[in-house]
Amino acid sequence: MSGTSPDQWPDLPDLPSLRLAVVGHVEWVSFVVVERLPGAGQIQHALELLEQPAGGGAVVAAQFARLSPQPVAFFTALGRDALGERAAAELRAMGLQLHVAWREAPTRRAITFVEASGERSITVIGQRLAPAAGDPLPWEELAACDGVFVTAADGAALRLARRARVLAATPRVRLPLLQEAAVELDALIGSARDPGERYQPGDLSPAPRIYVATEAEQGGFTLPGGRFSAIARRQPPLDTYGAGDSFAAGFTAGLAAGWGRSEALALACRCGAAALDGRGAYASQWRAAPGWS
Repeated sequence: MSGTSPDQWPDLPDLPSLRLAVVGHVEWVSFVVVERLPGAGQIQHALELLEQPAGGGAVVAAQFARLSPQPVAFFTALGRDALGERAAAELRAMGLQLHVAWREAPTRRAITFVEASGERSITVIGQRLAPAAGDPLPWEELAACDGVFVTAADGAALRLARRARVLAATPRVRLPLLQEAAVELDALIGSARDPGERYQPGDLSPAPRIYVATEAEQGGFTLPGGRFSAIARRQPPLDTYGAGDSFAAGFTAGLAAGWGRSEALALACRCGAAALDGRGAYASQWRAAPGWS
């Protein structure tokens, strides 16, 4: 089905009840809505401001929680500061089963400018905090998971995550760390347009079973498998933040359900497209329900 739009594929079956988890990072994000990015020396008024805990790990965990009725475990690290405490409280309020390694370093922040076109530009402030296998967290839970997605970890934590039936990750974990962990990924999922997420065959040994590269409105491609198209949209995006992470969550959930490439891509593209229609990280993420296909 290379080159076929996911909205033209056969309807998907209902997802089974899946046990899903994320090992990854959190950032406290300020979403600043502007008409366009300011030029050098300009002063302009923001049209809207939204602040919430986000980052790749949190977005994938939240999307998982909308795809399966089982609690989603989120293994993360936060600074022992006011923002870290607030982030933990809000993530728990979203229904996530949070396992936090508390750090003395400050919680990472990010400023995301969202233009009228929906495109986002991100500036991160501070160190990305990652959970590690040496942290006193219930790592044994990962072995019982149908699917785990990793955005930040050390090598030993990656090896613990490999006990899950399906393990997927983003290249932002860093290819040298993935290579040092020497685990076989069921999927490596990243953006072909982001230099920080690119992967070339031969970069990892063992190689991932499938590599998924997204290209926004152009769809993307998988190795093996070939190209796929994006879902045709009837309106411009409101906010592109989190679309790639929501896509990754959908693809991982599809693999965890035992689906093949085409079905997993169809779910991933639905999740990615839905994320474009809400402000911030979570407002419009795809929800599974009986008859959802």
